Amino acid sequence: MNFLRGVMGGQSAGPQHTEAETIQKLCDRVASSTLLDDRRNAVRALKSLSKKYRLEVGIQAMEHLIHVLQTDRSDSEIIGYALDTLYNIISNDEEEEVDDVEEENSTRPSEDLGSQFTEIFIKQPENITLLLSLLEEFDFHVRWPGVKLLTSLLKHLGPQVQQIILVSPMGVSRLMDLLADSREVIRNDGVLLLQALTRSNGAIQKIVAFENAFERLLDIITEEGNSDGGIVVEDCLLLLQNLLKNNNSNQNFFKEGSYIQRMKPWFEVGDENSGWSAQKVTNLHLMLQLVRVLVSPTNPPGATSSCQKAMFQCGLLQQLCTILMATGVPADILTETINTVSEVIRGCQVNQDYFASVNAPSNPPRPAIVVLLMSMVNERQPFVLRCAVLYCFQCFLYKNQKGQGEIVSTLLPSTIDATGNSVSAGQLLCGGLFSTDSLSNWCAAVALAHALQENATQKEQLLRVQLATSIGNPPVSLLQQCTNILSQGSKIQTRVGLLMLLCTWLSNCPIAVTHFLHNSANVPFLTGQIAENLGEEEQLVQGLCALLLGITIYFNDNSLESYMKEKLKQLIEKRIGKENFIEKLGFISKHDLYSRASQKPQPNFLSPECMIFDHEFTKLVKELEGVITKAIYKSREEDKEEEEVKKTLEQHDSIVTHYKNMIREQDLQLEELKQQISTLKCQNEQLQTAVTQQASQIQQHKDQYNLLKIQLGKETQHQGSHNDGAQMNGIQPEEISRLREEVEELKSNQELLQSQLAEKDSLIESLKSLETSSGMNEQSSEAASIRDSEQIAELKQELETLKSQLNTQSMEINNLQIEKQELLQKAEAFAQSVPVPGDSEKIAAKTTDVEGRLSALLEENKELKNEIKSLSEEKTAIKEQLDSSNSTIAILQNEKNSLELHIKDSKKEQDDLLVLLADQDQKIIAIKKKLKEAGHPDEEEDELIIPVGQDDEFDEDEDDDKNDIEGDIQL
Repeated sequence: MNFLRGVMGGQSAGPQHTEAETIQKLCDRVASSTLLDDRRNAVRALKSLSKKYRLEVGIQAMEHLIHVLQTDRSDSEIIGYALDTLYNIISNDEEEEVDDVEEENSTRPSEDLGSQFTEIFIKQPENITLLLSLLEEFDFHVRWPGVKLLTSLLKHLGPQVQQIILVSPMGVSRLMDLLADSREVIRNDGVLLLQALTRSNGAIQKIVAFENAFERLLDIITEEGNSDGGIVVEDCLLLLQNLLKNNNSNQNFFKEGSYIQRMKPWFEVGDENSGWSAQKVTNLHLMLQLVRVLVSPTNPPGATSSCQKAMFQCGLLQQLCTILMATGVPADILTETINTVSEVIRGCQVNQDYFASVNAPSNPPRPAIVVLLMSMVNERQPFVLRCAVLYCFQCFLYKNQKGQGEIVSTLLPSTIDATGNSVSAGQLLCGGLFSTDSLSNWCAAVALAHALQENATQKEQLLRVQLATSIGNPPVSLLQQCTNILSQGSKIQTRVGLLMLLCTWLSNCPIAVTHFLHNSANVPFLTGQIAENLGEEEQLVQGLCALLLGITIYFNDNSLESYMKEKLKQLIEKRIGKENFIEKLGFISKHDLYSRASQKPQPNFLSPECMIFDHEFTKLVKELEGVITKAIYKSREEDKEEEEVKKTLEQHDSIVTHYKNMIREQDLQLEELKQQISTLKCQNEQLQTAVTQQASQIQQHKDQYNLLKIQLGKETQHQGSHNDGAQMNGIQPEEISRLREEVEELKSNQELLQSQLAEKDSLIESLKSLETSSGMNEQSSEAASIRDSEQIAELKQELETLKSQLNTQSMEINNLQIEKQELLQKAEAFAQSVPVPGDSEKIAAKTTDVEGRLSALLEENKELKNEIKSLSEEKTAIKEQLDSSNSTIAILQNEKNSLELHIKDSKKEQDDLLVLLADQDQKIIAIKKKLKEAGHPDEEEDELIIPVGQDDEFDEDEDDDKNDIEGDIQL
């Protein structure tokens, strides 16, 4: 720089010229020397000159230094000197002392010089690739200056260098190896390098994350002592923020990798007052910000919700609440912890329920919500802390109807503590709402409005709240007290807060609108505020008053005759004017602080005076501004038509709901019938299987009997009679009589089964007749389905009876089989005994008897088959009945679809009508303007809406407009 000053000032440049010549000679030596030692010494000399003569060395030596990096890679010493020299000429970290007078002027040229040399270096992308390959060298004198040089390049021209590294093969992976270096100085500078590399580049952020960066960084933070660590922990946290902020892919990867669980030890800070160093405060602040990055309201809802659940399950939320209630925590850490807890519980029911159960370590224990609200309404607390508490309360109530009900219930008479020993959240909000501090008024009003957000039940419950204003006077409602304070002309911040509360309270709650209009002083006060011509500071109050008055019109159920919709609109037209009213309503969205509040849910204000709008209220304004404008310009006939359309839609909805319920019931009945049919099918299959088995057994018995008969016939030719007449083949007469009785019993069972089959045939005929009559109407179909279910139950019982009878018969067949075996054994014994003459006749008689019994069993088997056939016919009839029921259901479904189409057509016609009415309004306004230009008085304007075409003095264009309006009305 002295060289530059000498040249620029016109001074003698002898010494500087000598040094320039020296630099030129060194560059020539680097380029032309064949000995490595000579080149190394020349590069070392350039390094010593590079800090003081940065410009000269950079201009003359950069090309030679890059050539050295390409050709002399085998010598780590010369490579290290070359990298250090390049770093000195590109970096802005000047080590020489600069005079105080020259310091300010030298900063900007130095930065420009570094950017210019960086641009020259990266003009050839191969230079970056060469530098990345040098970082693979483990030698400290090569790797460390290479890391510093690449970091400096990224600081000057980050996006360009990032793009080169991104397209370089394995470029990012080589840099990730720096985190695993055992030398801390290289590892720490590697973290700084990755910070610059990942800044504002989502693609590189994803690559770094999938290169196991989270695991390595968390290990470094743990090794360094978590929040008690040094600046290395801070650098790692900044790198984690670069990787996670506004990067949904990395956030999901961080959560899926179970890295949220490893964040819990960060917040185990204890309760001691000592040990809060400046570095620890910085580290903990960054850790809290990292938690907020994962659960930010701007993230996708699904990702935020999953992270919130993971933080609760691993105990991170519990640890944050411990810090929240601890003593000795610095104010800025406490404020950031409150904001972090707010976003961890926002919209998550489980986390909100846990936060509601947290108690402060006081005597007696108080809920954490109450302790925080005490700080919010205390004007001696820091402003940022009060904003954080308000945000925490808003997040606790966000989509939390249970929490909203608990807050409102603390204001109701039945839940207020009569002893006065404990203060509730509702009492604190009321105390802040009516205190002398305008900021407390605003915060309490906004907090109470969030307790009513999208909750019509709590809006009605809050109407029951009564307040004792003074001793001896009757209590007044909370709604009346708010309007009283509003009319007393308090500070603008207080009035804005109360108006926001009233607008939130009355929107979508016709009962609250009726209570508000019941006080005869409220509407004159609002119209008076809107009609006055006040300064710019009061314009916002006028706009909010217009919004509140518009809400009383749009959500009016016309229950008060004196304040019906039409009368309120007439009052606006007479006292204010419709155009003036709409203009005042537009003051809200045109306010400077409106757009800022609508961006983020967190109340982030520079000063207490800037706390004007709430984020949720800006959504309400955006929703109601257009519908209120349309409601103001609607005529009585349009209101009536709209009410009729609403009634028609309600009727359609009720019809659709009725048919939906009917179809749902029939679906249930259909499912029951299907289950019963499936059960009957299973039973039928089981019975058929049993009959088949029994038929096969009977056939086997028949075959065995025939074989036995043949054997006995052969034996009788050689056997005589036996003297003992009391036995026949070893069978006692008592057994024969018992077998005959069993045969008689089987015959009686057969007759009983035939009678039951006849009864079932009659039932099937009756079912068919009922089915024919059930298709006439829906009610008869329902009764038929009930009777069908009863008859199916009866059939089921009959099938159970038949099954039991078949089981009995199978048992009897088994007994007969056993008797048959006994007969076979006795026949064999008889064959071995001495033949006795005269027994052949007895054996023949016994054989005839057994044949009779077998023939009876065969007949019974045939009858059982017939019975199974009748059961299958009954199953077919039941299936036909089910098909008829399905057809009935299909008819009902078609009716439902036709009704839905009819409803869609009605809604479409309603939309067309609304569009048509809007066009009509525009045409009427145009005619009014033309009439004014023509000089007609105002009394004739209202008459032109219906009697179109009565004035003959208009020109042809006006007549065409009237005809268009008349056609629209006929439509």
